[in-house]
Amino acid sequence: MTITVIIPVLNEARLIGRTLSHTVALGFDDVIVVDGGSSDQTCSIVQSFAIQLRTAPLAGHASASSSIRLLSAPQGRARQLNVGAAASQGDVLLFLHADTQLPPAATQAISDALFDGTSVGGRFNVRFDSHRTVARIIGGLMNLRSQWSGIATGDQAIFVRREVFERIGRFADIPLMEDIDFTRRLKRAGRLVPVNEYVVTAFRRWEHNGPIRTILLMWTLRFLYWIGVSPRKLHHFYAMVR
Repeated sequence: MTITVIIPVLNEARLIGRTLSHTVALGFDDVIVVDGGSSDQTCSIVQSFAIQLRTAPLAGHASASSSIRLLSAPQGRARQLNVGAAASQGDVLLFLHADTQLPPAATQAISDALFDGTSVGGRFNVRFDSHRTVARIIGGLMNLRSQWSGIATGDQAIFVRREVFERIGRFADIPLMEDIDFTRRLKRAGRLVPVNEYVVTAFRRWEHNGPIRTILLMWTLRFLYWIGVSPRKLHHFYAMVR
């Protein structure tokens, strides 16, 4: 079972180097970074890592990822993820945010989750890179919500069998809620496995906008989505309130 990691980026120069360094050491078969039009140093950082990996594989990591590839796509996470998936060759696709760190045993955890042929994909639990009590509470609530609903968000490092990804129609070309829309369809295709190991993701968005304000915004957007408001209208609202 080969696993390709797909990372969508847009102006992630501050974090993408750390994420790549961490990810390539975990033994994935391929890492694809898809840029949506960055105006900072994101692309040059990715290219430097790709050259380094080709010329001098990570010392002490014989199982490190075989390659890093940089692609470009029209801006929009769904579009970027679909471009990365189309260029991939892995049996399994793992969609990873640029500010998220996978657990050390991620490859084994994914293999174990998909050992049963009825399992079509899965997701990890999530915790934030903050020691604040509110960060621990939010992370715990996110995991409980996902466990109860079977719906995952991009922060949780969603993975899926490649053939299932193609069969259910990839990510919908929508500017918001592409992860929720995707996992709703994925659930109907088979069993979505909740991996109990944790990814660690940045608390920056919550810090920037304030935890309470961000929670209220996310709940509002998801409620409106569940009652049928178009993601394109929600994206306009999201842009205004931010």
